[in-house]
Amino acid sequence: MEPRTRCLECGERISYGRKDRKFCCEECKNKHHNNLARMSKNAKRKVLALLDRNYCILDQLVREGIDAVWLSDAVALGFSPGYSTSHRKMGSRNHYHCFDISYIMTPNRLSSISKIQNLSLTLPPVHIEEAFDEQTEEI
Repeated sequence: MEPRTRCLECGERISYGRKDRKFCCEECKNKHHNNLARMSKNAKRKVLALLDRNYCILDQLVREGIDAVWLSDAVALGFSPGYSTSHRKMGSRNHYHCFDISYIMTPNRLSSISKIQNLSLTLPPVHIEEAFDEQTEEI
């Protein structure tokens, strides 16, 4: 007789059912998936908190009319340089965005800090029929 697997949640030996069962009961299955979802939500919450802090720092600099600052000073204020909402390399410069604020980051400095004017959050309408026709033509 081949060895049975153990429950991923409680470690109990599974002695019945399909050979590829992962959980001993519905309670363990639910508990396992709830824990996975909780960890994912906590990770998202932490990243959004860092982005929010970066935004507040950059927004304060913009409101005070400061368009460049030493990176070490920004970090001292709580800025996390590894977190931005977008990044684009243009030439030799790294352009970053934190929501509607753009800046250039070098190893020592944040510069060209400015708020993007007339930011449109609406996307152009997508015509489902046209997109479907283009896909079927390629096949």
